[in-house]
Formats: sequence, structure tokens, C-alpha cells
Amino acid sequence: MSGQDAQKVIDGVRELLPVLRDRAQETEDARNVPDESMKSLTELGVFTMLQPRRYGGMEASPVDFYTVVKLVASVCGSTGWVTSVLGIHPWQLALFDARAQEEVWGEDTDVRVSSSYAPMGRAKPVDGGFSFSGRWSFSSGCAHATWAFLGGLVLGEDGNPVDFRTFLLPIADYTIDDVWHTVGLAGTGSNDIIVDDVFVPEYRTLSFTDTARCVCPGQEVNPAPLYKLPFASVFAPSIAVPVIGMAQGAYDAYVSYTRERVRASTGAKAADDVFGQVRIAEAARKIDLAWTMIERNVTEELELATAGEKIPMSLRMRVRRDQVSATGAAIEAVDRLFESAGGRALRLGTPIQRFWRDAHAGRVHAINDPEKTLAMYGQAELGIRVTDAWL
Repeated sequence: MSGQDAQKVIDGVRELLPVLRDRAQETEDARNVPDESMKSLTELGVFTMLQPRRYGGMEASPVDFYTVVKLVASVCGSTGWVTSVLGIHPWQLALFDARAQEEVWGEDTDVRVSSSYAPMGRAKPVDGGFSFSGRWSFSSGCAHATWAFLGGLVLGEDGNPVDFRTFLLPIADYTIDDVWHTVGLAGTGSNDIIVDDVFVPEYRTLSFTDTARCVCPGQEVNPAPLYKLPFASVFAPSIAVPVIGMAQGAYDAYVSYTRERVRASTGAKAADDVFGQVRIAEAARKIDLAWTMIERNVTEELELATAGEKIPMSLRMRVRRDQVSATGAAIEAVDRLFESAGGRALRLGTPIQRFWRDAHAGRVHAINDPEKTLAMYGQAELGIRVTDAWL
């Protein structure tokens, strides 16, 4: 049934694309996704695709969710990015203790959670939980959320870290500092989160040790194979797919523009330029390759989880390898097109330059760092032990 439900969402999003495309400049100017766009995406069920059925969700395949993200990002990079980030969080919340899930979804199953996973917080154990403080950057879509996932280190008696956890906090426990002024993904509202010595009960925390082992408290009430996937294998593609969508948007804009473009220097039709034709083919190949890598790996992992089999570390490594490679391929496609789009493509308000800026902004997210991830893959192939929270 989830597949049928997911297809309805995909079809509904396709119909919404012209509206989101028309709002792309408004989104960038406002430095936030418009409430109207969030309302439409919510009503279509986008943000409950990976949510447990017990809280009104679909428990859909991540590939179906990524398909929606790719579509949205192909008309507005910022909206696609926020859709992906906020839409992936219900999957993680399903891994938390059932009490945490009830606190968030008990009265409203459309509640949204933003995040900033970098371990910028410091947690000191106290009776029943932790005393927690910190400041985090880049919490995309936080204006549209009433809870936040925040990364933090648990400190031992000697002051040294003993654990790395995700802490779940309600909006009453944090403040948002509006600092998001950027050249790319300007409409994501990725502002700072500040927490000043609040109490977080232990059941509203989740250790990265547990997510790495794919053994989490929430699986007791959410036993579906979807919730047995490795955290990094689900989250990392959610940061790559928007960039693939932006590359598709740049491609569509370039092809449409080139069909009508006449070169000012020669008066020749740009569409007749054989080198431009080659660029189009090369870009299309890279975008297709990027998507195929993501789709193949996540599908393979879900099939193993459905069969009750353990997901091998070699596949988890491949997921990360291909995720950063897919992001790189998407960037190469955008650059290949942009560099021959002509001077008029530089004008603010045109889609090609916006996709170029947004894609490069998405590329610099820490989880899209190619060198570190590719090095880990090479180390594993050479028999060197790799330990990383993002596997």
C-alpha cells in the first residue's frame, strides 16, 4: 500500500512543480521557503512518506522519497533542500524511544523537526538525562519546525567525550539566530540554533553507536525493514539528491534556452553548435549516472533489510562512495552547461545561475566531502579498519 500512496505523492508533486518554479525567486529573496509551499507539500503527504504508519505515515521506500526531492529541487533548489532535510527526519525520529515519538507526534502527526548534527553541543549526565548547551549552524528549514535534532558529545566525569548522540529538543528549549545570508541555497533559512543549559531526558537522545549497529529503541514499535537501514545510508543520499535535482533543473533550463538562443557574436543559432550538443549529452549522462548510483544502492539495502539480512559494511561503504560521487557528477553537469550558457545566463533572476549557485552551495555540505569519504572506501578495500559515525 505504501507504494501506491507514494506514487500519489509523486504525481501530486509533479502537478505542483510549476507553482514552486514560479516561487523560486521569491524563496531566494525571502531567505526562506514560503509558508504556502510548505502547506502544499504537507497536504500532499511529502513529509510523512518515511513516517511510521502508527503516526499516519506511509513507510515508503527512501527511493520514492528521493524521487520527490529530486523533482522539487529541479524547479527550486532551496525548496528541494528543505523538503529533503525536513522529510528525512521522521525516519530518524522513528528510531527514538517510543516516548519521544509520542511527545512529537502524539497530538499532531504533521509536526516537523529540523536539525544540525555536528557535535557542537556538550551534555553532562544528570539524574534522568542530560544538562545540554551549545550553538549549531546550518539548521535548514528551522522556521518551519517546532523540534530540533542537535548533535552533542556526552562528557564523562573527567570532561572527556564518552559518547556522540543526537538530542531531540522542543522549540521552547532553543532559540533561532537569523544569520543566513549566502550566495547559494539562500532560501533554505539555515539559521543557527542556540541552547543554554536545558534538561534533555535520556529517552530523547539517540547514540550514534546504536544507529551504526542498526539497533535502536524505536524498532520495538516500528519493526518495518525501513527502520533497520543504517543512518548514514538514509541521511547521506538526502543531501546528495537535492543537488542532482538542481543539476536536472539547470539542464532543463539550458536546453530550453539554447533552443531559442541566437549568439550575439555570430548570429548563429546556438542549437546548431555541435559542441553544445555534446555538452548536453555529457550533462545528461552525468545526471542519469548520479541518480542511478543512489537508486541502486538504497534499493539493494532495503531488499536486504526486508529479507532480514545484515547489511554488509562493504555495501554501506559503497553507499557513501557513490553518494559523494553522485554529487560530484551532478556538479560537473551543471558546470559543463553553465560555462557555455552565455552572458545573459549571469543575470539575477534567471534559473541557470540560481541552480549553479545552489548546487555548489549544496556541494559544500560536510557529508558531500569527497576526499574523506573516498579515502575511507580505499582504506577499507586495503584492509585498514575504518571507524566513522557516518557509515
